[in-house]
Amino acid sequence: MPASLLVAALNVGGCIENPVEIGGTTVETYRSMMLGYARQRGLRRWLFRVPVLTPRLSSYWLDLVTPFPPAVSRPLIEGLRSESICNSALASELFPEIRPISYEAAVAKALDRAASCLPLPSLAPAVHRIIRAEGIICDLREVAVDASPDRVFAVLENLGGKHGWLSFDVLWRVRGWMDGLIGGVGNLRGRSRPIGMRAGDVIDFWRVERVEAPRTVLLRAEMKLPGAAWLHFELRPDGSGRTLLRCCAWFQPRGLFGEIYWYVLYPIHLVIFNKLMTAVSRRAELHSGVATEEAVA
Repeated sequence: MPASLLVAALNVGGCIENPVEIGGTTVETYRSMMLGYARQRGLRRWLFRVPVLTPRLSSYWLDLVTPFPPAVSRPLIEGLRSESICNSALASELFPEIRPISYEAAVAKALDRAASCLPLPSLAPAVHRIIRAEGIICDLREVAVDASPDRVFAVLENLGGKHGWLSFDVLWRVRGWMDGLIGGVGNLRGRSRPIGMRAGDVIDFWRVERVEAPRTVLLRAEMKLPGAAWLHFELRPDGSGRTLLRCCAWFQPRGLFGEIYWYVLYPIHLVIFNKLMTAVSRRAELHSGVATEEAVA
């Protein structure tokens, strides 16, 4: 909504001397906003009132349990001392076509985005890194493949189903079997199509959310999890005939159990995804080598 108001302000003639206050359709307290956010995330939280307001102590606690730097968290906590309520209807008079939305609707809109919307930083010179951003964890790794993006993409788009996952395929199948036991989709669905993939396709316990040949493959997990998960591959030519293959296992934990789930399985994921990247690279390089030999012959 603020962006829409800024654009609309370009067409306002004359000079407006009074400030234009921008607000939503509801008046919220910090308590109601935190509980509203928890509801949107499917979390159950209890808040306890204390007899005194202690912003400084609260800021120390926030520094301890959240990844936000003190330069951000402490001014926010200090804001608890002051109310911020819109008392002017000037915005609705100047821009009657723009309707404000409620706090709950704003939170839902902010949370309704794929993890892949977040930018992936460069890993150089590292090849593996754990990143946290906006409540989402990314297990990011990359490798240079001696094959073209088309060759690498051809391997990625045929993963799963009867083709298997190239490495530790038994573990992938066991994970699907366990999901089926607790009422999840399991991995009996196989693949929607024998070869290739399109957005909306099913691949075992994944759903293809986005595919752009030969650049991107984004899979969303449909298994039962204490959170939301995506498996994201990006391919970029490096200018020397090779391909930079990046793999990010995104996870948005839901509550404490989601955090525990991530860290308990992290050692297993570390091995599985490393082997998967190696297997995809070798398969693409093998096919590229065969194609090159055939061309020479």
